[in-house]
Amino acid sequence: MTDPDLPYWLALARVPRIGGARMALLERHFGNLHDAWSAPRIELQASGLDDTTIRSLLQVRSRLEPEAELPPIEAAGIQALTWHDEKYPRRLKEIDDRPPVLFVRGTIDDGDEWSVAVVGTRRVSAYGRQMAEDLSRGLAANSITVVSGLARGVDGVAHRAALAAGGRTIAVVASGLDSVYPPEHTGLAAEIRERGAIVSEQPLGIKPRADYFPRRNRILSGLTLGSLVIEAGKGSGALHTANHANEQNREVFAVPGRVTSPMSVGTNALIQQGMAKLVVEVGDILEELNLQMVERQVAFADLVPRDDQEATVLQHLTREPRHIDEAVRLAGLPVATVTSTLAMLELRGFSAPSGADDLCQKLRPPPTSTPKRSTNPRRKHPQKRLSQQPRRRPRAGVGARNGPW
Repeated sequence: MTDPDLPYWLALARVPRIGGARMALLERHFGNLHDAWSAPRIELQASGLDDTTIRSLLQVRSRLEPEAELPPIEAAGIQALTWHDEKYPRRLKEIDDRPPVLFVRGTIDDGDEWSVAVVGTRRVSAYGRQMAEDLSRGLAANSITVVSGLARGVDGVAHRAALAAGGRTIAVVASGLDSVYPPEHTGLAAEIRERGAIVSEQPLGIKPRADYFPRRNRILSGLTLGSLVIEAGKGSGALHTANHANEQNREVFAVPGRVTSPMSVGTNALIQQGMAKLVVEVGDILEELNLQMVERQVAFADLVPRDDQEATVLQHLTREPRHIDEAVRLAGLPVATVTSTLAMLELRGFSAPSGADDLCQKLRPPPTSTPKRSTNPRRKHPQKRLSQQPRRRPRAGVGARNGPW
């Protein structure tokens, strides 16, 4: 069932200057965005909005009907997920500056929890292209979703390599999902929708602008466990992604390049300053993120009971055969509910008939936890940094150093 407040989220997403922080102000003050959308100026001021933002909201409100926002989104097969939606990506929800609404074309599934952003220059060299292909293919072969920005250069190479390896890939774009930029990636975008997703915080009809790309990069890093920078010159947008990853306390990886190459200035600086782990093969990433067993972790995720009903039935099964009438009595659920739940558990490998009529038994217990990503400290000595490079913040209790940051 569609959230009745969703049209107002979509309408407010079109208001310049209203992002995550101001959307949260409106939610706290009004309780819902329907009331926020229709509120008089004095109430908007009381919510904490500044005068410039209020003028912007009133201008958009005078020419836009919230109810008209949802039909074209649904007609295009696009999902609009607010940060309250259970389908909203969990890792993205963790960052401070998460987008209030995320537009999704394609599918984001549970396996995309294990993902790495692959970013770099648009003017990729032959060396950078080879490394992007090899590393993206290696990630995909290990069931890691490759996330990138659909741009020319490294981004396009990363998406294509992941698809060629039979893996999943997600593109984060800086425009509405009714357009593709650059236009020559229209075919690639169609492939990505079939084997992953294209996502954006921009509403339909919004064309890409230069200032949207740096903002977009926080979503790239926020969706993932870490960001891999292949090639990046001075001031490259890929360095913005590394900066966001640092601020979000996510890992950063970089491929070293020739010291004489302008396209390796940024990546070499990240490594030199201890802000990124040096990567020469995909195993370096898998080891750092403790992702060597992703296929097994994804399989284990499917073994977790999907609801309280499954959990209750499973709780009363044992390794020894048990009559279904006893399972019904212990679970305290109707016979039809228990039998249908047992059928689903059997399909998923939790239980099986024991070989006698009306008997059932547990095949294996679900896992109690999933492996966590590693937090190996690797920065031992203070380093100088280039003015355009962010410093990496130490994790609490890990790799902390004396001295100012």
